[in-house]
Amino acid sequence: MPPRPFWKGYLKLSLVTCPVAMMPATTESEKVRFHTLNRATGHRVVSRYVDAGTGKPVREADEIKGYARGEDDYVLLEDEELDDLALESTRTIDIEMFVPRETIEWSYLDKPHYLLPDDEIGEEAFAVIREAMASSKVAGISRVVLYRRERAVMLEARERGIIAWTLRYGDEVRDAKPYFAEIEKTSPDSGLLQLAKKLVKERTRPWSPDMVKDPVQEHLLKLIASKKRRKGKLRRDSETEQPGNVVNLFEALKKSLEGDQPPARKRP
Repeated sequence: MPPRPFWKGYLKLSLVTCPVAMMPATTESEKVRFHTLNRATGHRVVSRYVDAGTGKPVREADEIKGYARGEDDYVLLEDEELDDLALESTRTIDIEMFVPRETIEWSYLDKPHYLLPDDEIGEEAFAVIREAMASSKVAGISRVVLYRRERAVMLEARERGIIAWTLRYGDEVRDAKPYFAEIEKTSPDSGLLQLAKKLVKERTRPWSPDMVKDPVQEHLLKLIASKKRRKGKLRRDSETEQPGNVVNLFEALKKSLEGDQPPARKRP
């Protein structure tokens, strides 16, 4: 059963408007989560905001956001003032412009959400907007208030629905050129390249979600189950040996193709 929408509002393109609902396309509800406990009492430890000067707890009613303009000097901003900045985009996704989908770099994509019509009457208007974007191979750019702040979003037609990606702002994305500029422009040896391409071809498989299972999650669940049964202290596994010296690249590729693993280095 699909989860309940966490946001409801309207999708608008000029004079075409339809009610829509949105829910996150990803979830962490199945992740193992821990509480911090007091080892001596077994009670949960709770976090509280304290005054950095006095060390005393601060009441929630006395908390206020501040922008630092100097040392110990802040511009205070009330929640009402921040809310007023984004009132128009609180419940309406008004598509302001379109861009070719392939021109939006991956580094700007933040969180995906499913956007779908919220009633039967609005389904036709929703389909018109969706199909217009799909046939034109463009993505819509808009803004909407999500997670208590206004965010830029990219709307992408996908099957019968629309994927709404929250976008990182320009000042949040670092340019890759300064980082990659230091990498030397070298052409790999043709023999090595052919071996690597053959290895890539042999290991190419159809995509499956099973390829991105979380091994830590699985080990945690096994550990917790074991602790429930034993109620004893955790036995730490012996330290595994670390890979050693760099082996010959040519031999490593050949042995990979033969189904063997590169030889491990002996520990010093």
